[in-house]
Amino acid sequence: MNRFHVVDDFQSWGRVVKAQHRVAVPHWRDELQGLVATAVGKDQPLLAAGLRRSYGDSVLNPAGAVIRMDQVSRMISLDRENRLLRAEAGASFDMLIPLLLENQLFLPVTPGTRFVTLGGAVANDVHGKNHHRNGSIGDWVRKLGLLRSDGREIILGPDDQSGLFRATIGGLGLTGLITWVELEVVPASNGYIDAETIAFGNLDEFFELSSRSDETHEYTVSWIDCMAGGLSTGRGLFVRGNHAKNGAARPRAGNTRFSMPVELPTMCMNRYSISTFNKLYYWKGRLSRKNATVSLYPFFYPLDSIGHWNRMYGRGGMFQYQSVVPPENQRDATREMLNAIERGGQGSFLAVLKTFGHRKAPGMISFPKPGTTLALDFPNHGPSTLALLDRLDDIVQEAGGRLYPAKDGRMSARMFQSGFENWQAFSNHVDPGFSSLFWQRVSYVGD
Repeated sequence: MNRFHVVDDFQSWGRVVKAQHRVAVPHWRDELQGLVATAVGKDQPLLAAGLRRSYGDSVLNPAGAVIRMDQVSRMISLDRENRLLRAEAGASFDMLIPLLLENQLFLPVTPGTRFVTLGGAVANDVHGKNHHRNGSIGDWVRKLGLLRSDGREIILGPDDQSGLFRATIGGLGLTGLITWVELEVVPASNGYIDAETIAFGNLDEFFELSSRSDETHEYTVSWIDCMAGGLSTGRGLFVRGNHAKNGAARPRAGNTRFSMPVELPTMCMNRYSISTFNKLYYWKGRLSRKNATVSLYPFFYPLDSIGHWNRMYGRGGMFQYQSVVPPENQRDATREMLNAIERGGQGSFLAVLKTFGHRKAPGMISFPKPGTTLALDFPNHGPSTLALLDRLDDIVQEAGGRLYPAKDGRMSARMFQSGFENWQAFSNHVDPGFSSLFWQRVSYVGD
């Protein structure tokens, strides 16, 4: 029987917090109940983790114990006729994609990395470039198994009347341990995307492009130069695409072509290096080929070609900041955030801007809602970085927006609770035997 072992530097993808954890790595589903019982018996709060691509502390639980699920990763069934895939929670998208493509199927929703587990995707209710068409992953979950700390495994689906299913979708693993997931998948005749890249000069041009493209293209997203100011504020490269009509079922593999061997010095990430890179990248995009049929791997997962790319932010790690603000305030709030970032001189190579669709989120604390989402990576320069992020919080909160818990490592309880109006209803479904650093921070109710 698997046991918990001490890991000294267990960490998330952001690498800001590196703490000792008690970790178990089961390989079989029938090990899970024993591990849960062991933790409960020692009065240790539990948390399940997958491949830990969450940036902040939602996958950290140093006061308790962690069950790593990435080895509990077997396919259970694939019903091609009804387009239903059932797999263990630790199955990664990287493993599932080739199997689906061989059967002319694809994931209904995918985030920007294929190194995410099925259970982790559901627990974070991930979204992707097609939110305006397909919503988030929770919209496509038909059933799941949930192991509670009292030893019961419950089968839940969208018809659940208790609220536990809606709490589990996007519930950050706090309602129990997801053991398996049944997901509706979508047709895809091949593994290629007809993609188009369009340069735009400012935020107004982005919103015009986005409005037109959401009607004609399944996938839309943009990279922006967050260091550009004045009349060029918000300039960038808009990428849109549809599944190609012709192409091989097995596209060119998305292999890792380069891996960061060591941590870069944090000083490499400064105003001048980021500004220079962004200018070059923008102008290269303006001058390069605009239309191409590409493998789905570079289209959906460009950063997966660089192994350990998070090391480029240095020993201090990074904060990712992703917000969404509602349509009525999206232009002003996005412009104000970009102006604050440009003035602060702490920009990002990886700044992504996209509009969400109007689907109601399937989970009680799902992140997506109608409006515009801005995501950026910030090297951790200490107090100056935290001060800038606090300023961005003020803008988002005043605009009626919220932050993405899967990527957060520092938002206040006040910010979380104001952004997620159903958080108290959600808290009623949190399993008393499960916890995380994130939940301990944001569920605090002060005087």
